[in-house]
Amino acid sequence: MACTSSEQPERYNFAAGPAMLPEEVLEQIREQLPNWRNTGSSVLEQPFTSTAFKQLMAETEADLRALLAIPDNYRVLFMQGGASAQFGLLPLNLLHPGQSADYLESGHWARKAITEARRHSPVNVIASGADQAFTALPPVDHWCLDPAAGYCHVTSNETGNGLQLQEFPQLSVPLVADMTSDFLTRPVPIERFGLIYASAQKNLGVAGLCVVIVREDLLQKPRSGLPAAFSYATQAEQQSRFNTPPTFALYVAGLMQRWIASHGGLFSMEAAAREKSSQLYRYLDASWLYHCPQRAQDRSSINVCFQLSDERLTEAFLNQASSNGLANLNGHAAIGGVRASLYNAMPLIGVKRLLAFMQEFERCHG
Repeated sequence: MACTSSEQPERYNFAAGPAMLPEEVLEQIREQLPNWRNTGSSVLEQPFTSTAFKQLMAETEADLRALLAIPDNYRVLFMQGGASAQFGLLPLNLLHPGQSADYLESGHWARKAITEARRHSPVNVIASGADQAFTALPPVDHWCLDPAAGYCHVTSNETGNGLQLQEFPQLSVPLVADMTSDFLTRPVPIERFGLIYASAQKNLGVAGLCVVIVREDLLQKPRSGLPAAFSYATQAEQQSRFNTPPTFALYVAGLMQRWIASHGGLFSMEAAAREKSSQLYRYLDASWLYHCPQRAQDRSSINVCFQLSDERLTEAFLNQASSNGLANLNGHAAIGGVRASLYNAMPLIGVKRLLAFMQEFERCHG
């Protein structure tokens, strides 16, 4: 592979989100979009109160419960507003007036969650990776937990910083996790959590849907002034149909879940993520041109973030990668560098293509 190519190679989308979809799922959408389930109309036109769409929602929830082995005492909510909306809705739904919440400051998105939560409640930062420029995660035995906190919030995978929690502790207060970027990429012990939330546009389809998995005992009467559509208890009571749910995103989520199940489920997704990311990390650690600053045991298997030793080459790297069919490798706007997002739909051949390009780019600039 030359440093630049005049041919039009096969394209691989490494975007952090909205992320690439499997070709099989795209084909299903193309085929089914004009006439969904022989209803004579598109899924885009389905009333969310129709029998057919209620059945779709029930199937999507059942498939999710099967994939994650969700216990019966947890409710699944299909909400709008993305994960960022949940940053503010968590304290409004889970805390009593004056009660505080614990937060792990692990990177860019954890900071976002903390900033928003502070608008509604007191926040205790139990540990922070800021002193290491968010290149490592504070170990659990360094967390300064408040036993009276309403919940403890963690970000399971820092998309922009390339960090991932490898294990989840058993706490005396409800553990809450933003799992947006590594949702359905590995099995997780649901029973250790009070609540999990995740936007769909990484591994579960398209933007517009946020899945909330909440333990039933945490559903409480919402604070005065909280709109009913944003109340976990109200949405649970109304089976996520208090208002119009994101119908198309729900439909795609159902297709994605069946695709995951047909490709071996979450253990298979986890093994594939480890294989894809380990190949990249092995090369990065042996390279003189590329540098991955994240501590090895905290590195994400989903978002591989790195820099070039000569930052002036970054723009050329990204432009030439795009010309070679390797799209959207730019790092988070607030952080810079390069980021390869390896969500479930990214095939191993896409990573091998990226590695071949990186090796040739390094050779050309050696």
